[in-house]
Amino acid sequence: MVSASLSGGARAVARCDLLGSAPYSDMPGGLYRGYLTPAYWAACERLAAWMDDAGMQVRCDPAANCIGRYEGTIANAPALLIGSHIDSVRDGGRYDGPLGILLGIECVAALHRAGRRLPFPIEVIAFGDEEGSRFPAAMLTSRAVAGTLAAEALDMADAEGVALAALIDPVTYLDAARAPGTTLAYLEAHIEQGPLLEAEGLAVATVTGIAAQLRLQLTVTGMAGHAGTTTMPLRRDALAGAAEMILAVERIARDDASDLVATVGRIEALPGAANVIAGAVRCTIDIRSGDIERRDRAADAIVEAIAAIAEARGLQSVIEPVHDLPASPCDPALMNLMDAALAAAGQLPRRIVSGAGHDAMVMAALCPTAMLFVRCRGGISHNPAEHVDPADAEIALQGMLGFIDRLGATFEPA
Repeated sequence: MVSASLSGGARAVARCDLLGSAPYSDMPGGLYRGYLTPAYWAACERLAAWMDDAGMQVRCDPAANCIGRYEGTIANAPALLIGSHIDSVRDGGRYDGPLGILLGIECVAALHRAGRRLPFPIEVIAFGDEEGSRFPAAMLTSRAVAGTLAAEALDMADAEGVALAALIDPVTYLDAARAPGTTLAYLEAHIEQGPLLEAEGLAVATVTGIAAQLRLQLTVTGMAGHAGTTTMPLRRDALAGAAEMILAVERIARDDASDLVATVGRIEALPGAANVIAGAVRCTIDIRSGDIERRDRAADAIVEAIAAIAEARGLQSVIEPVHDLPASPCDPALMNLMDAALAAAGQLPRRIVSGAGHDAMVMAALCPTAMLFVRCRGGISHNPAEHVDPADAEIALQGMLGFIDRLGATFEPA
């Protein structure tokens, strides 16, 4: 069990650790908590108990999100939502998602111990599916809450053929949507999942928004041939051409010297034999920036570079879009409140963009959003080596409490 003598931030970290193994994981020797699995329900039951201890009324909504509510002083005031996701990737880390939920619980627990209530209610929400690690879609449950999920999106099954509809009622699923005017703002604390904070010696930072993402599928076609008999000048090697293209992707992103990033994360060479020159290559290109115009300029430059390389090498190249996600900026007024709260907690205010997607990008369709990043060791995430220092979690907690206080001071009832 988690010691009651710990600070709130340290307790949040310790509870993340507790949720990292059975019965809260369906993976022996590691962490995997898929949406609607036995480990998922066990974790929700444990979160519900912690929410109850913190003074909240607890419920499970039609999308199986676990929600705790701490009432405010003004009747029918819109609620501040604090949350993140409780699911994990396979063989994942313990803090990606749960830390934001548990810090939210600690915020309410601190208010409850002090006998304080804000003008508005606070709801802590544990979203069930952000990672998409079980079903072939991501952020199902936050999309349901935000009211942006289409009913036909629920017609799916997992890799074992288990239909979502066999586990949860698809007829009432969309009833998880929050009514207009009932939500004041959404706050999400999350590990950075990158190395910037550690490199700069900072524990926390205000997030400016979630980067625009463009994912492309590149197919390069040349001519397969015998590796021993085709002379070098006569080759149309799709893999060698793709290698030059991949380096061009890296060079264009590096030369921009900004938050722009570009990644080739998957590559397949065909026919894939050791003694055959590759006749075709398929690979992905992922391009992200907090500025969608910057992202698109880089994408255009990458497309032009690939076409030029293909022409010079006698290859064909085809680029197809896989998905295009717009940037999701955080609310400027809420960012200012977070900056002020962090400064009051003795932290140097720092703003950074999130290159990874989060439930906050979905919730932006419902209400203003704010995010707080917490340093993680080595920038490692989606990995069992994921680590958060309890002292950093405590700093994040103090920043969140300061944010809540400032939001309460500026709140004007309708």
